[in-house]
Amino acid sequence: MAQIKVYYEPETELLTVFWQSPRKNQICTELDNGIILIKDSTTDEPIGVEILSYQLGCDRLNIPR
Repeated sequence: MAQIKVYYEPETELLTVFWQSPRKNQICTELDNGIILIKDSTTDEPIGVEILSYQLGCDRLNIPR
């Protein structure tokens, strides 16, 4: 089972989530509204995501059910 690693930097309001290990050769693509997809540049496989200007309790990522 994969480990998910979550990093939050309150000073810069940056939330980073990795579901695979970070890579030296990773690339980032902004998807929308300050959400960054992190991918392995060799395989183009998504390995994580970063959310810019994230504050605890932010509802920007809530998805209606």
